Amino acid sequence: MSLALTLATAVPTTMEWSPKVAVVMIICNILAIAIGKATIKHPSEGPALPMPDMFGGMGLPALLATTSFGHVLGVGAILGLGSMGAI
Repeated sequence: MSLALTLATAVPTTMEWSPKVAVVMIICNILAIAIGKATIKHPSEGPALPMPDMFGGMGLPALLATTSFGHVLGVGAILGLGSMGAI
């Protein structure tokens, strides 16, 4: 029981959802899509998206990979900026 209480006090508070948090997540996802578009060798492999021109011709697997990476970047950025008090 005391170990659980010790761990509970060691967990930092997380940010509440706000428009600032949403903007950080959107920017991180756009950055990740740009990085993926520039570095993925065959971005149009696999099933195509309904409007491929909107995503630069990327296929579904590339889009899922880049947005997953964008969410990882976003979580890190939100937690980092939140701990600094910037958002």
